[in-house]
Amino acid sequence: MMRDVYHAFSVELIAALNSHDLDRITALYAPETEEIDIGQASPKFGANAVRQTITRLLHAFPDFHFHLDENIIENNRVVITWTFRATHRGTYMNIPATNRPVEVRGVSILTVENNKITRLLRIWDTAGMLRSMGLLPELT
Repeated sequence: MMRDVYHAFSVELIAALNSHDLDRITALYAPETEEIDIGQASPKFGANAVRQTITRLLHAFPDFHFHLDENIIENNRVVITWTFRATHRGTYMNIPATNRPVEVRGVSILTVENNKITRLLRIWDTAGMLRSMGLLPELT
C-alpha cells in the first residue's frame, strides 16, 4: 500500500518539476528540508533553498524536462533515477549559455515524512553535463 503512495509521490514530483511551477514544486518539501547536491559545496536547508535551486535551473535551462527512469521504494525512502533534458540558455555553474542541448542522468534519494520531502540527496553526472555543453571531450 505505502509503495503505491510513494510511487505516486515520485510521479507527482517529476510532474511538478516539469510544470516549472515553483509553488507546486516547493509544496512537496518540508520547511526544514535538507538538500544535498554533489554539485554544491555544502548542504542547503529549507523549502526556500529548493525554490532557489529550481529558479537557477529554470534560468539556465528554461525548457528543462525530467524523465523518471526508475523508482525504488523502501520504507519512507524513495530512490528516483532520472534523465534531465534541456537546452543550455543561461549561465549555470558560472558557465555562460552554450545554447546546446544537454542530457544528464542522475539519482535522487528522498526521505519522505508526512507526504513531504525532508531530505534530498541528488547525485548527477556533472561530467556528462559538461560534455553536453561541449566543454569536455568524449571519453573513449
